[in-house]
Amino acid sequence: MKKIIVIVMLAMMILTGCNVGFSEGEIRSVGMLVETTIHDQAWGQKGYKGLLEVKEEFGVDVYFKEGIKNQSDVNQAVDELVDKGVNVIFGHSSIYGEYFKKIHEDYPEVQFVYFNGGYSAENVTSLNFSADAMGFFGGVVAGSMTNSNQIGLIAAHEWQPEVEGFYEGVKYINPEAKVNFSFVGSWDDTEQAMRLYDRMAQQGADVFYPAGDGFNPPMIQQIQNDGHYAIGYVSDQSSLGEGTVLTSTVQHVEKLYVIAMERLMEGKLPGEVLTFDFQDGAISMGKFSPNVPEEVKDQVNNMVNNYIETGELPTER
Repeated sequence: MKKIIVIVMLAMMILTGCNVGFSEGEIRSVGMLVETTIHDQAWGQKGYKGLLEVKEEFGVDVYFKEGIKNQSDVNQAVDELVDKGVNVIFGHSSIYGEYFKKIHEDYPEVQFVYFNGGYSAENVTSLNFSADAMGFFGGVVAGSMTNSNQIGLIAAHEWQPEVEGFYEGVKYINPEAKVNFSFVGSWDDTEQAMRLYDRMAQQGADVFYPAGDGFNPPMIQQIQNDGHYAIGYVSDQSSLGEGTVLTSTVQHVEKLYVIAMERLMEGKLPGEVLTFDFQDGAISMGKFSPNVPEEVKDQVNNMVNNYIETGELPTER
C-alpha cells in the first residue's frame, strides 16, 4: 500500500512539471547570498530589507552571506546554509543563475531564487525587472533638465535594459541632447566609475545616470560637489542630495521577496523566468528634486500612469 501511495505522489509531481509548493510549516529558514554588502545604500541593502520583510511576514529564521562572488563561494555558502536548516535561498544578483545551474540538482529539497537572469529549472526561479520603462522615464527627466545637452550614463554592464530605455527617453524629450555611454564592467568598482565620470564631466555633461550599485553614492556626492544633476538608481536616492538627485528609478526588490515566498507557499512559484514591472508595484519613480519644474513632474507622472494602464511607452503609441 505504501508503495502505491509513493508511486502516485511521484506521478503527480511529474505531471505538474513544477514544484508542488511549500506550506508555511515546510519553509524552515530562508537564506540570501549577496555579491557585495548589505550596506551599499543600493541593491545589496534592498535585498537585506527584503530578507527582513520575509522574516517579519512569515516568522522564519533568516541568514545572509556577503561577498559571495564565484562558484566556490556559492558552493560553500549553500552547504553552510543548508546545514542551518535553510531550504529557500535567494541569490541577490544575476550571477547566481549560472552558479545555481551547476548545483541545484544536488539540493532537490531547496528552492533557489535569483534575480535578472535567463536560467531556470524545477527548483530554480528567476525574478526579473522589466527595466526599459524606468530607464525611459529617467531619461525624460534628464533630457528635460540638461543645460549643456550633454548627458552621461555610467552603467555597470552594457546588457542592462535600463540603458537603452534611458537613451530613448532622452531622445524622445530632447532630440538635440547627446547621451555619452560608459560601462564599468562591475557593480562596485568605484575607482573606475569615478574615472569615467571625471572624463564625462570634463566633456561638458551636466546630468548623469550612474546605473550601478556600490559606486552610486560616492558618484552622486561628487556630482553634488560639482553642481551637476543625477538620476538615482534602484533605491530612492534623494537623501544623497535632495537638490542634486532629480528623481530615481526605483526597483522594489524587497517586494519581490515577499511575492516569491507567497507564491512558493501556494505552490505557484514555477521554475521559470518571471518578469515584473510598474504594473506589479515592483518598479516606480522616486521623489522629485525641488529643482524639477512642476510641468516636468506632471509630464512624467502622466507618462507613468499611461504606461501602467496600456503597457506602452510614448514611443510605442
